[in-house]
Amino acid sequence: MLEKNGEAFVEENTLLTVKHGANLCQDHSALRSFLYLCLSFLKHLRSPLVSRREKVFRLRPMSDEHVAIIKELAGNIEVDFWSPEGVEQVVVSTEVDIHVDAAHTEIVSTLLQQSEMEHEVLVEDLQDYVEYQLDNPELSTKSYNYMKYNSWDKIQAWMSSMASSNPDLISTQVIGTTFEGRAMTVLKIGKQSTSTKPSIFLDCGIHAREWISPAFCQWFVKEAVETYGSDAQMTELLDQMDVVVLPVFNIDGYVYTWAKNRMWRKTRSRKAGSSCIGTDPNRNFDAGWCTTGASSNPCSDTYCGSKAESEVEVKAVADYIRQNKSNIKAYLTVHSYSQLVLFPYSYTYKLAAHHNELMQLAEEAAEALRSLYGTRYTSGPGATTIYPAAGGSDDWAYDLGVKYSYTFELRDTGRYGFLLPESQIKPTCEETMLAIKHIATHVLKNLY
Repeated sequence: MLEKNGEAFVEENTLLTVKHGANLCQDHSALRSFLYLCLSFLKHLRSPLVSRREKVFRLRPMSDEHVAIIKELAGNIEVDFWSPEGVEQVVVSTEVDIHVDAAHTEIVSTLLQQSEMEHEVLVEDLQDYVEYQLDNPELSTKSYNYMKYNSWDKIQAWMSSMASSNPDLISTQVIGTTFEGRAMTVLKIGKQSTSTKPSIFLDCGIHAREWISPAFCQWFVKEAVETYGSDAQMTELLDQMDVVVLPVFNIDGYVYTWAKNRMWRKTRSRKAGSSCIGTDPNRNFDAGWCTTGASSNPCSDTYCGSKAESEVEVKAVADYIRQNKSNIKAYLTVHSYSQLVLFPYSYTYKLAAHHNELMQLAEEAAEALRSLYGTRYTSGPGATTIYPAAGGSDDWAYDLGVKYSYTFELRDTGRYGFLLPESQIKPTCEETMLAIKHIATHVLKNLY
């Protein structure tokens, strides 16, 4: 039994009061008002109970009342939205995955039970998941391991090694510098040519906590190098095209997820007048910027930034694509999680000019992916397939004139979410390679 003193006593008694008070409420409106007061009180507690565990809940709001409860919850305690990406995208009949800190798990559980909202606990103890994800001693080897999540220092050294070991196939270019001063280096993969070749731009790790994404970019480079000359599809692709790979887009954020906060999402930029750090780089592109599915609050995980391309990382990528616009025929960006192949638009419900072709190709790519392990992906425009969101890189690239513009949301559908175990890196990357190669082959046959 917990010792009843200090904040432990305050919180336990508050929880009892919540349960008792909720039972006295005759309608949801009264319940919400009562819980609002309790949440506001708990928000000011200085430290969580050490015995509580951080949890991830999956909610299924089936009414406007349920949506309002989720939004009030997010407004009164710090809620980390896993899916959708922010409170702005919460709507009726959409599954909502939220990560709740240890101090508030019991009161959130009580709120959900009293609201009669369908819900389940996806992750009982987040720290257990974090430790399990990296606790794989049998994968520890001296050589670079593509079946492990690698730190930025390792990735940086790997990039240099890959380029120096494969000078006929890989060249590097620094396209910019992050807010904290790290070099943003792309690997251009393709058979050297005296003439300019068409290219595909592939980036990973826009959102810091989506570790399976950079793992895939590393896997792609490995496969390109290892199978060139033996795999006919890859050989034809690299003979006739270049693939420009940015292994980690949001390097500062990625480093922070290793050092301080595994669940960090945004960049690490600082804004005058705000104590909150970072911008969501996938809300910072100039595509319907900050009009929908994004927040103007610097403390939000979907903060759109002070202006379009306010983030130096976003501007570096946008400048590179603008400068090479005549050669770049496809833009592919890799995220997690949800198992989706998305294409424009997300900032509007309007269909893209090439909707039919983009949809057919997305479905073919998903089918190619499914052929290996049976993993099912859903395809479609971002706004209608998941939710409206402005400022995304794929919409921006498409509007710039890059016809084949796709976003991949890799495994899984929420069982592990952003904490996909290392045991799933290999199958995830193997199946995703089939989808990427299918799109690349189509692009090569349909140059414009």
